[in-house]
Amino acid sequence: MERLASTATETGHQSAMDRRLFRIPRKFIAAENLLAVAFLSIAANAQTAQFVGSATCKLCHTQIFDRWSKTRMANIVTDPAEHPEVIIPDLTKPDPLVKFTRKDIAYVYGSKWKQRYFTKVGDDYFPLGAQWDVTNKIWRPYLVQSGTDWWVPFYPADNMKRPTGPTCDGCHSVNYNIQTKTVTEWNVGCEKCHGPGSDHADRPSRSNIVNPARLDFVHANDVCIQCHSQGRPLKNPIEGRYYDWPVGFVVGQNLKDYWQLEDHTLGQLTFTHFPDSTGHKNRMQGNDFVQSVMYTHGVTCFSCHDVHGTQNNADLLKPASVMCLQCHGPGSPNGPRATTVAQHTHHEPGSTGNECVNCHMPRIEQTIADVNVRSHTFRFIAPAEAERLKMPNSCNTCHRDKDAAWATEALKQWQNESSWRVAN
Repeated sequence: MERLASTATETGHQSAMDRRLFRIPRKFIAAENLLAVAFLSIAANAQTAQFVGSATCKLCHTQIFDRWSKTRMANIVTDPAEHPEVIIPDLTKPDPLVKFTRKDIAYVYGSKWKQRYFTKVGDDYFPLGAQWDVTNKIWRPYLVQSGTDWWVPFYPADNMKRPTGPTCDGCHSVNYNIQTKTVTEWNVGCEKCHGPGSDHADRPSRSNIVNPARLDFVHANDVCIQCHSQGRPLKNPIEGRYYDWPVGFVVGQNLKDYWQLEDHTLGQLTFTHFPDSTGHKNRMQGNDFVQSVMYTHGVTCFSCHDVHGTQNNADLLKPASVMCLQCHGPGSPNGPRATTVAQHTHHEPGSTGNECVNCHMPRIEQTIADVNVRSHTFRFIAPAEAERLKMPNSCNTCHRDKDAAWATEALKQWQNESSWRVAN
């Protein structure tokens, strides 16, 4: 896999700053004692350094900053007073669901799948009652329903009594302070993933900033899992409020000391999981990924994604049709067990069915209405098993005009697959 190097060419510290970002160097994996020393150094820095904001990072890391500033990570939360163009729907067109005007909107959240709108009352923000479905280009009501999130019973069924501080803002900002309800900056800024940067800005060194690529794979993945997971803080309520994000966690620390992923019992359909333990809600990439063989083999989120921004969908390092084949090409020890991809997929080259992600990362996790995002367990979900568990499978998410029985029979005809396996 190709790896990107951090750029710091604007300063004289290039030799100290340049480092590979997207794969843990083998020497750090082998030398566990060095990792331990580095981790302790990072943890100590997190206790003494202060948050300074991404603009400070730009002074030395201009190229990375400019690339990141165009990503959705950098533009999750937008002030429409400063950027009126961010509001996607035409608010001048009346709709019975929309009972607010542009002047009521303090912040806009999101732009890819859905867009939500928040108003400010006192020192809190509250969600307005309609959201824009970007894919279908229609308004939909917005009120988190009973049984769809663990925290719902602890808040009234009224958006104006559900502040976004406890439920949203900790992941959509850097350094959200639950006492003052203030942030260092809105959006997923540099320090959300690299930790507080004051010491590093004063004295640039590897020892006083977090580089996820130099962490062991558990702590490295936790940089992303802190927000891309469904769970709850170990301590709740916190100062009388129930929080839906890991309050107090700073990268480099142990996420397990702050955050518990949602538990699941195999065979049960819950508000977060399908019966096979695949997530069925948005923001469950972490819950999925920790179950995967990829995770147990030391793969990290940034083995595939570059949150600083790329030209590819989902900020992949390469297009999805190429990304998987970097490690899973035909004849590779990692599989697939076929001489060509088409022989493995039984679909024509260049077709949708020939792309790895459409079988191993089916779109079955709801983000809004009938719009789904991809699972991250990387498991092929067999039609027969899915039928038994009453959940979607990998085949019929594309072959929607067929049923699971048809898909199972089709799989049994594949000469390079065991009929016993596909029938399970």
